[in-house]
Amino acid sequence: MPFTTAPDGAKIYYERHGDGPAILFVHGSGGHHAAWWQQVAALRDRYTVVTVDLRGFGKSDSSMPEFDGQDFPGDLIAVLEAEDLRDVLLVGQSIGAVAALKAAITTPDRVRGVALGHSLGGLDHPELSELVAADRAEAVKLPVLDRLLSRRFQTEEPAKTFLFQQMGTFNVAKMADLRNLSVNGPSIEDIVASGVQIWFLAGETDAVLSVATMRRAHELVKGSHLEVVEGAPHSMYWESPDLYNAAVAKIREALS
Repeated sequence: MPFTTAPDGAKIYYERHGDGPAILFVHGSGGHHAAWWQQVAALRDRYTVVTVDLRGFGKSDSSMPEFDGQDFPGDLIAVLEAEDLRDVLLVGQSIGAVAALKAAITTPDRVRGVALGHSLGGLDHPELSELVAADRAEAVKLPVLDRLLSRRFQTEEPAKTFLFQQMGTFNVAKMADLRNLSVNGPSIEDIVASGVQIWFLAGETDAVLSVATMRRAHELVKGSHLEVVEGAPHSMYWESPDLYNAAVAKIREALS
């Protein structure tokens, strides 16, 4: 599978599977391209499914002394250009959604829509910032794993829970290492002006970002869409792949 080169010379690893309308998945802080194993297997027969390692994650360049979140959108744009992808749906998980949204509004000629999974994509709005801060204040009261996966899943699926935890050990970059992730976040006006369609993809039981906050963002971003997956936690792509994949396919079909 290939590497491409970001504008500053960083080597970015990605994979392309299947054929059809394109979906590019962008992992969160504990993931990399392989975190999407349940999405690639389920969706590659209908869609072109692209996965990527942001710099500092997985097989991508991790040689830089520190990791700046402002570089992530360029990593994604490098992949879009390397594969000459058009009319793409970008699906971002948590911090990946921040990179996905910035890449989308920078290259609306290549990106038709963005699904912001459990994230507002770094959207710069004072009311939303307060809501996100309140959600996080509650989330930090929980152990990290309980914020991401349900207790029921941890009990019933110990092997998948262990693998979920191991995914992050392949990364050099950690959440605490990321600078400027949400700095210069797009405004609502920036998003609307880009013409890119926005979906807020929420999990009903997400302990990190509440449905109420996602719903308020949806109300503020005129023309956006809200998809709430019943009973799903923050990492629903891992814990509830069938429901998650169905939601992503629904969004992709709506774009097509």
